[in-house]
Amino acid sequence: MRLEGQIVVGSDFHVLEGRVVVEAGTITAIEETPVESDDIILPAFVNAHTHVGDSIAKEAGRGRSLEALVAPPDGLKHQLLAEASVEEQVQAMRRTLSFMQQSGTGTFVDFREEGIEGVKALDRAAEGLAIEALPFGRGDPEVLSVATGYGASGTNDGDFQAAREAAREAGKPFGIHAGERDTSDIEAALDLEPDHLVHMVHAEDEHLERVADLEIPIVVSPRSNLVTGVGLPPVSKLREYTTVALGTDNVMLNGPSMFREMEFLAKCCDLAATEVLEMATLAGTAIADRPGGILAPGRPAKLLVLDGDTDNLAGYQDPIRAIVRRAGVADLKRVHLPANS
Repeated sequence: MRLEGQIVVGSDFHVLEGRVVVEAGTITAIEETPVESDDIILPAFVNAHTHVGDSIAKEAGRGRSLEALVAPPDGLKHQLLAEASVEEQVQAMRRTLSFMQQSGTGTFVDFREEGIEGVKALDRAAEGLAIEALPFGRGDPEVLSVATGYGASGTNDGDFQAAREAAREAGKPFGIHAGERDTSDIEAALDLEPDHLVHMVHAEDEHLERVADLEIPIVVSPRSNLVTGVGLPPVSKLREYTTVALGTDNVMLNGPSMFREMEFLAKCCDLAATEVLEMATLAGTAIADRPGGILAPGRPAKLLVLDGDTDNLAGYQDPIRAIVRRAGVADLKRVHLPANS
């Protein structure tokens, strides 16, 4: 397979005109040469934090606080999960996963509720799709027998020391929410030395110095933070201390579109378009621990092709800004996600 256009190349996300050569699901060459195509070729997205179990409750809970919406065990989402059958959950999640795949996400990390059965339900929802689902289970640490990792809600919700130790013993990653509503759960979360943190909206310098010392990456979800009223994460500051990836968070609150997340982040925070694109692709691989995230020879051919001649994109001057600030699902010409990459 040969794809031609403006190609977003390497870890610095520079753009060159030419073609990408793909064989057996791997990029074998990127050739710089004049081409006639206006297409834009870029890495597939890594959505570094989701809650796709919320697919049964899209746009529910208007006017409720963050705690009333999602805090275990009695938040609205947990009530709705308990009321839905497994089959209803599987079908709802599958619809969400199909949308994510169609909108350019190649891999996603999901904090999955309901223990072992919840992870199995997500696995069923992902069957036959090219998108790679990485469930971080919750509840009893036994969930690690089937999950990719462990995804803790936050230290104000309980003691996660046993789960952290179990994850270490299993050789699997441990992620945890922290600093979403205030600073009260940050120090305890850092004491667990997690493999990644989610949100850190209210992180202060002393917290970020520990983050840097421990080399812990952070996932931010700015649209979710806006909807729940907790404030926007200080993304530029977080990036001074560690790797920062991008996620869409609860499907209840926001559609899992990385295009929308990138556009919002680019327009609300002082970040270059290349920085935002890096957060939506390469930085996510630090959370997912999977190859991909950039276009380079020898890398998996997880890539997207934008039609540069749609009514929305025709006449673009800067390909990276066009991707981050303007492009959407309607501009996608091709989503290439080779299986088992």
